[in-house]
Amino acid sequence: MLIHPWDAPRDDDEWQRWLATHDFGQLAVNGPPGEPPLVQPLHFAYDAERGEAVTHLARPNPLWPAVEASPEAVLSVVDDYVYVPGPWQAEPGTPPEHGVPTSLYASVQLRCRAHVVDDPAEKATLLNRQVGHFQPEGGSAPAAAGEVPYGRLLSGIRGLRLEVTGVRAKFKYAGKRSEAVRERIAAGLADRGGARDAEARAHVLRRQPA
Repeated sequence: MLIHPWDAPRDDDEWQRWLATHDFGQLAVNGPPGEPPLVQPLHFAYDAERGEAVTHLARPNPLWPAVEASPEAVLSVVDDYVYVPGPWQAEPGTPPEHGVPTSLYASVQLRCRAHVVDDPAEKATLLNRQVGHFQPEGGSAPAAAGEVPYGRLLSGIRGLRLEVTGVRAKFKYAGKRSEAVRERIAAGLADRGGARDAEARAHVLRRQPA
């Protein structure tokens, strides 16, 4: 992923705050020799203090042999993406039809070392961490090894602790464009009101050039 200086996060807090609320991504692991990487969409819970993300998958998932053979993985999250029409990007004094279309998006890629969790008690703890992230209001019984209602289901899954060893983050929101163009993009997103337009507009307005 190419990251220009104007698209780089201002600090770790920026990408960590974004990742805390963007918790569905794709886990990529090395495939067998001569085969492409394996990619699994999944929910996860990121813990900045522990420097890890936790998740789980069904025991029959084909990722497991690949993870055990090569635990290096990448967890990739992309969201708040929109298409920007060319005329919105035309600089003042330039014909609108000469503007260059582009994409705006946020992306965080976590390079990880995967740790498989098979102990029933540890799996229950991992699941409770995930549920606590997604359901802070509660409403579900806690998982506990050997106890109803989820204890008997633990054998059907395996847990994953993804130890973060590196981070690449990008917030591509017209950072190199003039103020006039940025204002036009923000206004265009507000008027269009499509999926993710409000989120992208907030980034454009928030990430004013220094």
